[in-house]
Amino acid sequence: MIPGARLIVLGKQGAGKGTQCVRLSHHYVIPHISTGDMLRAAVKRKTPLGVQAQRFMDAGELVPDEILLEMVSDRLDQDDTKERGFVLDGFPRTVQQAEALDAILEPVGIDMVVNLVVSTQIVLRRLASRRVCMDCGANYSVSSPPRVGWICDVCGGEVVQREDDTEGAIKRRLDLYERQTAPLVARYRRAGKLVAVRGDGSADAVTERLVNAVDERRVPRPGGWS
Repeated sequence: MIPGARLIVLGKQGAGKGTQCVRLSHHYVIPHISTGDMLRAAVKRKTPLGVQAQRFMDAGELVPDEILLEMVSDRLDQDDTKERGFVLDGFPRTVQQAEALDAILEPVGIDMVVNLVVSTQIVLRRLASRRVCMDCGANYSVSSPPRVGWICDVCGGEVVQREDDTEGAIKRRLDLYERQTAPLVARYRRAGKLVAVRGDGSADAVTERLVNAVDERRVPRPGGWS
């Protein structure tokens, strides 16, 4: 079996993190942990954390650290992440979150951070055309809609444009991401954990780049690559 890994994937909204994290999850047989998926599930169930998060998501703002950290900590405490590792999608986004994550993962830590690099022009175009299933979160676009109307191929839910995928909300998210994440990228680069991978081109081409990047840097160590 292919060895597991403990990975973080960074990238702007619309860079393709979700698609590529799912593919990495399947390739390395590790759980895909998406803060976006966890937040949407909490919002749908109207949990206390979900109700708080909804206000920020509707405004196109990032959800506060205390909400994300509670969700992430609970998920990383489950057995499947301890056995083979994980791929973290959308977290951390700031140095403060990274420091909290280090504390959660002690003493093993992470193996590698991949920064998926895509131009702002490309992600604006992708996000403006994105459509999402209200029930399961499956992603579609204006150019790649569901097979029948705007009904999800996966679960039959309604596929809509998210309120935070308007042009104004997208630009606010991208500006905030750039401001908050630049120091995070620098932190992981200094630690020797970061590798940048181009996110343009076909999904298959990006996956190949990602797998090559991970495998080239794979160095066995106690408590590291499994």
